[in-house]
Amino acid sequence: MESDREPARTPPPEKIIIASRKSALAMWQASHVQARLNELYPRMTVEILGLTTEGDRRLDVPLAAIGGKGLFVKELEQAIAAGRADIAVHSAKDIPMELPDGYLLAAMLERQDPRDAFVSPSYRTLAELPGGARVGTSSLRRQCQLRGRHPRLSIEPLRGNVDTRVRKLEEGLYDAVILAAAGLTRLGLGHRIASLLEPEECLPAPGQGALAVECRADRADLVRCLAPLNHAATAQCVAAERAFSRALAGSCNVPLGAYAEIDGRRLRLRGFVGTPDGRRLLHAEGSGAPDEAGVVGIALAGDLKSRGASEILAALQTQE
Repeated sequence: MESDREPARTPPPEKIIIASRKSALAMWQASHVQARLNELYPRMTVEILGLTTEGDRRLDVPLAAIGGKGLFVKELEQAIAAGRADIAVHSAKDIPMELPDGYLLAAMLERQDPRDAFVSPSYRTLAELPGGARVGTSSLRRQCQLRGRHPRLSIEPLRGNVDTRVRKLEEGLYDAVILAAAGLTRLGLGHRIASLLEPEECLPAPGQGALAVECRADRADLVRCLAPLNHAATAQCVAAERAFSRALAGSCNVPLGAYAEIDGRRLRLRGFVGTPDGRRLLHAEGSGAPDEAGVVGIALAGDLKSRGASEILAALQTQE
């Protein structure tokens, strides 16, 4: 005879080790999750394992040329697989569109400002920059949109953590740099932002401004204890953005952006794909129910493919 009692809930673990990159921003993000877990589970021990990833070590070449943003994630996943860590905290925009088998995103924390920030000691906006001004960014997404809207500017590569990029700006190597607003704010550098780029001018990367917590799918204890960290609306928006990017084979080699918002009972998704030189930009917009976020993302990608995105993607693949 079956019992009428509910099955026993998996108790939270007594200790959690968070894998994180060692950059100041990544450590802030891991510390933020650590603090949230300590609030939820006062008796739990939560530690941070700082790691230097290949993406952090190889700053002399474009990220897209050495494997993309996935380099920031892979070694954290390896630490989990080896039992050195239980979870990993990532900027959602850095997570590859396909996770390794056996892993999942157990929580998506509430998103902060998803916009890009214009940082310059001498100018307030992109429009104020004189012709030939040097603007630093290594993001193909930003390069594409900036070149398309501001062809008179010189868009130059810029890698390194947030502090390194700001230092290079102060050294006069650039007239301005473009960085994620959320990262600057989290590091207490919000005062360096001269202006914010609205999505209409520069569409954000999928997941920008959100933090994600990854763990093994078979760790039911972790999945359960991380659930309270999940912000449903953010998770739905990021799911739509990632579905859009995944359907377009989104990677560091494909200039694309996506941004979703929930207004009442509708999820609105905007997306674009373009060529690195900015000469061709395709934009589209779609909407649907928030609980069908993935469907909305796939449909929007299909719309762009029917309007020429497939040709852009095919041309980019031949250049790899």
